[in-house]
Amino acid sequence: MTALEMTPLSEHRTAPNAGTRGAEVRLPVGYCDDHGQMHRTVTLRKMTGRDEALLADPANQRNGGRMVTALLASCIVRLGDLQGFGRREIDKMYSVDRNYLLIKLRSLTFGPELAANYSCSACGERFSTTENLDELPTTMLPDGELPEHISVQLRDGYLDTDGSVHDTMTLRLARGDDESAAAPQMRKNASLGKNALLARCLIRLGDMLEHRTEALGTKIFADLTLGDRRLIDRAFNDAAPGIDLVRELDCPACGNEIRASLDMTNFLAPE
Repeated sequence: MTALEMTPLSEHRTAPNAGTRGAEVRLPVGYCDDHGQMHRTVTLRKMTGRDEALLADPANQRNGGRMVTALLASCIVRLGDLQGFGRREIDKMYSVDRNYLLIKLRSLTFGPELAANYSCSACGERFSTTENLDELPTTMLPDGELPEHISVQLRDGYLDTDGSVHDTMTLRLARGDDESAAAPQMRKNASLGKNALLARCLIRLGDMLEHRTEALGTKIFADLTLGDRRLIDRAFNDAAPGIDLVRELDCPACGNEIRASLDMTNFLAPE
């Protein structure tokens, strides 16, 4: 397993040049082009009114993956050493890099402070806090390394129709095109969308033949126990590089510690 280094997001930021609207950032993983070359340096520019219109486009709003691709394709000025790039390249970027760039883009445009709202699972209290996007911990892949597959040892496993149980799973990191493909299911139901995304990223399930794995698709993840689904989530959180969007907060009303995904409701609202 490759050793990953976790540091605050602010340490990976290059200050914008005076009088410009852009900043250079370094990706946690990087974009691998058709020749196998990794590109890890990206120059972003601040969002403009044209980019806000992209987010309001009904076609983009119906597909979150497509929306992110459109926004990043518009706001990325340079992608590594590529002479030219477009939505195809942004689509092929790893989701962890795309999430990282979204956070950087928001911080660059409006500043690092983000108003966020959370609910306590114990007492139901809703409370507000201000998140500092530049302080979010980020795990960077070492130079020259490629992202490894995620291996998961399931506790219960997948029970096949012949009675066999497959309790090992290997998955790859998701990309932008996976997000776009899973978006229609995500619109129906978050759990269905997650199953669709994981099914696209599944490389191997025990000793099950590849064609059967592909045929079963989302059924594999729908049939897993909740305990095994949590193991998959934990494996990605522990092993995958990228920005950590899981927040650990104390409820101001009852003191209960909660874990929640970063509230992005005010993504386009300046603090």
